[in-house]
Order: sequence, then structure tokens, then C-alpha cells
Amino acid sequence: MRLIQPPGIITSGRIVFEGKDILAMKEEELRKIRGEKMAMVFQDPMTSLNPVKNIEDHFIEYINEHRPKIRREEATRMAERIIADVGISTARLKEYPHQFSGGMRQRVMIGLALALEPSLIIADEPTTSLDVMVEAQILELMRRLKEKYKLSMMLITHNMGIVAEVCDRVAVMYAGRIAEVSTTSRLFKEPKHPYTSLLIESVPNIAVNDQVLKTIPGHPPDLTGLPSGCPFHPRCPFAFDRCKVEVPELKEVSGGSYAACHLLDKS
Repeated sequence: MRLIQPPGIITSGRIVFEGKDILAMKEEELRKIRGEKMAMVFQDPMTSLNPVKNIEDHFIEYINEHRPKIRREEATRMAERIIADVGISTARLKEYPHQFSGGMRQRVMIGLALALEPSLIIADEPTTSLDVMVEAQILELMRRLKEKYKLSMMLITHNMGIVAEVCDRVAVMYAGRIAEVSTTSRLFKEPKHPYTSLLIESVPNIAVNDQVLKTIPGHPPDLTGLPSGCPFHPRCPFAFDRCKVEVPELKEVSGGSYAACHLLDKS
């Protein structure tokens, strides 16, 4: 969505959405995409919502920013429909963010993202601050709304359980680079990258008693000073000399699955 502000910068690459490169767009073109075609659900709703505005005003401001010709009465009706879709009583539209629980605030954020019916929603750790029961409710809500509004959802998370439950296709990243891309079922059955395998192995299994929790050795790298070669090689139990000097390319390993690992060249 090109929301990165200095000192953060995009140094290279492409972001292709509906056949157009977002990095090549002017600000006016971006404004037509943000909200209208692509929306964001941020990690912490309390820092995303304005504490001095009620929920109705959040929706009206958001809608009018992108569609200024819509009158307040129509915007309110849109807000009522959406807020009901996310499981909140329309009677609460006049309330303020601090009057809502964390789960309810996240429902409001999801509703705002849906307000203009975009084709893509990016959800950045949407359940991090929620307890397990509320997390399950929010994930089920997002699944249901994805089908109802016929949209795509990009979910950013560190929780492999959520990945297994919600996602159709997965890109596993390490140190800012994609390590593996696959369908969810294939990723959990046949991981191709050592980092993916270790991630899956480190998830506790509640069906097993007296298990020894597995961990990935070492520490995540400093992104301002990445090691030479494959960024995972200092922690990889299968690393060999080539891994230390050459960055592996992301290559197709089977139908629709990709991995960036020199081990695949040896097999």
C-alpha cells in the first residue's frame, strides 16, 4: 500500500496488483486503490482508532474520504450494515473506542476495512493482542466475511496454527526474504526449506505428554548486517560451504511450490 515512511524506504522490486505496479504509481492513483480496492487491518486497533471520535464518525470519515459525494445519512446506513456484519449491535455506533473490548475494537477495524468492499484485505497480526477464545472468533469472522464479500485476504502472522487453519497458500519468510512458497497442506506435509521444517517442529503438540519442546538454534540475524550467503545458514543444521557464500534463488521444486535452498540442488 506504500505506507512506509522515512527512514523506511523501498529500495527495489515490484508490487503488482491487478496488473499494475504500485511502486510506479503517482499519489493520486494510490488514493484510488487504498480503501477502494485494497484495505488494511492493523495489529493494534486501539492505536488505529481515534479516541475522540465515536465509531459512526470513523465510518463516515473513512467513506467520505474516498467517496465524497455520499451523504452522511447514506454513509450511516452503510456503517449500520457493516457493523452488523461483524457482529456488533448498531446501537453501539455512537460509542467510543475505549468503551469496546479488544476483540470488539478489532471487529470495528475489520468493518472499516470492508466499508468500501475492496478486493484485497491485508491483515497484519490481527489477533496478537487477543485471548485464544476471542482469536478464534475473529478468525472465523474473517473467514466468513471473505466468502460473503468475495475478497482475497493476505494474512501476516508468526502463528503456524493460524496459518494451518486459515490460509490456502503460504509464503514463509526469513530475514526479509521468502524461503518457501506452497499450498498450506503441502507445506505442512512436505516442507522443502530447513527453516520451514524447524518452524513446524517447534510448534507444541497438546496431544503428546512429556514432550521436549524443540527450538531453532541460534538467534535471528541483525537485518542491518545480514550474514553472507543464505541468511539462515548460521542456524541451519544442514548448511555446507556454498550456503555461506551464495544467496539461494527461489526456484520451483514441484507444481506451484517454490523454495530458496541450495540443498535442493544436491537432491
